[in-house]
Amino acid sequence: MVILSRYYTYNQHLQDKYGAKTYKLPVNLLLTCPNRDGVLSTGGCAYCGSKGASFEEASVTSVKEQLLEIKEPIANKYKAEKFIAYFQNFTNTYLPLEELKDNVAQALEVEGIVELAFATRPDCINKEYLEAMLAVIEQQAPETNLTLELGLQTANYHILKSINRGHTLAEFIDAVLTAREYGVGVGVHLILNLPGDSREDAIENAKLLSALQVDNVKLHALYIREDTRFGELYQQGKLDLISLEEYIERVILFLEHLDPQIAVQRLLGKAPREGSLFVNWGYDYWTVHNRILDELEKRNIEQGQKFDYLQGKALTKFS
Repeated sequence: MVILSRYYTYNQHLQDKYGAKTYKLPVNLLLTCPNRDGVLSTGGCAYCGSKGASFEEASVTSVKEQLLEIKEPIANKYKAEKFIAYFQNFTNTYLPLEELKDNVAQALEVEGIVELAFATRPDCINKEYLEAMLAVIEQQAPETNLTLELGLQTANYHILKSINRGHTLAEFIDAVLTAREYGVGVGVHLILNLPGDSREDAIENAKLLSALQVDNVKLHALYIREDTRFGELYQQGKLDLISLEEYIERVILFLEHLDPQIAVQRLLGKAPREGSLFVNWGYDYWTVHNRILDELEKRNIEQGQKFDYLQGKALTKFS
């Protein structure tokens, strides 16, 4: 592993892992979520709009057709040689098992796919589903990797309840341990500025992910969509949002405490202006991204500088 940045970027991680420029190809399916269809709740998470985490329209075309349509343009634009089929919107393992297996099989038919990544909830994966997905991979393309991108959002289980997440911290830990049991990769999505969260929570997020030895993490800054409970509260002036400066502080604290072996996909998220009430404090993505990098450089901070809390830290007294 060669770190060419203040933090271990996901691009570098993929280069290290696959030995070539590797890029995600998004797949958007007509899906729902147990937090929307009545199994857990009907309201969804407080921040989640009608399109879920993806702002591209869900497609009625097949998985294979979507991947083939976007593969060549991505390859030409980014000089990519290998690809990850990324099932990104809503809960991609919340399907009948045979339908999920068919999605896996279709993705594996596309040349150049080296990994399948499924964005999903911690409570929507189990051993039966993992064994079935891995069996399809073993039969069709055994060298292909499987990764779950689990939406945790925060390690603060009180906040998980307040945002109507529908699961607690325990389900997340169980999902990570289950994935690890089968050799499946784990990515985690976090929102560092949920109302009620603090700097201490940002640090605990890093500690939790480091202790569980996840593979990568994607940070988001909370954006407010019109068609959400947070959107209603924001318009009523009842939603407390931190400043951009505070968000930068939390990202820095998170990176300082994060195991340097864990790749970082993003430092904040992206959202369209249309239909959004609040996005990245009114700045574009790259302005905020570069301000974080500038602050890391100014303070001479690198990922993992405070990664010193595992493996019996107190026993260093006797060393």
